[in-house]
Amino acid sequence: MLALPLAQNIWHGPEVAATLAVAATAMLAGQRWAIALVVLAEMMLLPTIVPRALFGTTSASIFGVSMFAQVTGWLAMLGTVPGLLAMRRGAAAMVLVTGWRRTKHSVRGTALGLIACGALAAIVPFL
Repeated sequence: MLALPLAQNIWHGPEVAATLAVAATAMLAGQRWAIALVVLAEMMLLPTIVPRALFGTTSASIFGVSMFAQVTGWLAMLGTVPGLLAMRRGAAAMVLVTGWRRTKHSVRGTALGLIACGALAAIVPFL
């Protein structure tokens, strides 16, 4: 999943969206570790959503298709906000999943690592 933002084609959304769906289902089943996967999947989905929200599609605008792509891109970015706000819980769950001792320092370091990975994943499509 970490290699998907580095692909030549930025349309890797179906794979990450499927991962997000599995993680959301696991969260509904009461699995606490799934919040970490939801946060990661939403961060990896941003490189697909952001260019479409900002620039639309590269094809000709027939019947407002470009505007539709931009509107759905912005709505999808708004949909990722709750998952990204849960990053602190996701970091705590990731510390538990990896088997590290859960301390303030380890959770804070994991949260900073998640933020750095998300920022890198959002910047890579523009390079």
